[in-house]
Amino acid sequence: MASDLWLSQVAIVISLVGMSLGWRGVMTKYSGFYDLTTAWSMMFWGILVGGLYGSLGDSFLLTTYLAGGFPHFTNLIICLGLSVVVHLFLRRKKVRRTGSQPTTGWALGLAVGGMISLFLIFRLLEKYQGDIGIEVVAIILLVALISPRAHALIFCRHGYGMLMGKRWSIVLRTFFWTSLLLTSLYNSVDSPFIWIFIIPPVLLAEKRAHDWVWAAVPRPARRRLRRIWSDASRAKAREEE
Repeated sequence: MASDLWLSQVAIVISLVGMSLGWRGVMTKYSGFYDLTTAWSMMFWGILVGGLYGSLGDSFLLTTYLAGGFPHFTNLIICLGLSVVVHLFLRRKKVRRTGSQPTTGWALGLAVGGMISLFLIFRLLEKYQGDIGIEVVAIILLVALISPRAHALIFCRHGYGMLMGKRWSIVLRTFFWTSLLLTSLYNSVDSPFIWIFIIPPVLLAEKRAHDWVWAAVPRPARRRLRRIWSDASRAKAREEE
């Protein structure tokens, strides 16, 4: 039987890989044209907040699910608290001054989602450590990939809503989606079919995320970015001729 230390190290490595992959795509496409410093600093705060959020979820929700119980309304209280904390972070003067709520929200969500995946992967390894088959490996990989990205999308949308002038209504929206996501992730341990309800909304939100992040790019930078894309497109066309 593997020790808890070894299982936690494996869970940390897998969750870190998931977090790093979550940065690719939307954020790398616009790299250099948004407030990267604030986004990276928010990763640190996201790890702290996500650690607390993941610990509470693990103690009051996940262990209850694994024991076959029902946590009643505890998940709602935890997720509402998280939504309020996210809103307060994105209301910071430094974030509002640069209009970087969507990108800052993405970074915050990656870290929070990574911590959720860390706790969940640890419990999966602990539960199935003597019988890790293809199905368990698939669930672990899905958790590592989906949890950081899904939280990033939710928090990015939260930041976009704030940029559009919404206040506490966006908190309720984030509360709804985080509650649904956390419950689905935890239930996927014993009910893998739930992934067919998790993945499609993530893919749909991924398409919208480009608009949310684009809103955080300053207008002068947008013009430069369009020129860069246009030059790259022409260069690629010449190479293909």
